[in-house]
Amino acid sequence: MSGQWKVAVDRDRCIGSGLCAGTAPDYFALVDKKSTPLRDLVDPDESVSDAADCCPVEAILVTDPTTGDTIAPV
Repeated sequence: MSGQWKVAVDRDRCIGSGLCAGTAPDYFALVDKKSTPLRDLVDPDESVSDAADCCPVEAILVTDPTTGDTIAPV
């Protein structure tokens, strides 16, 4: 798992703006009008952190799965 990022979406907080799917379509999709990560663990990719940073309600959390440190949003 080392070197990967964990991606989580708080679906209760998500407002379904779609910015994440537009920013990182390989990693996020809207399911039932809510953001859903396509995989829980991903290789580091700037588009994933950009999606977390641009979420208007900060519903996306990207962390280091080994340490728990937050990668995005910053």
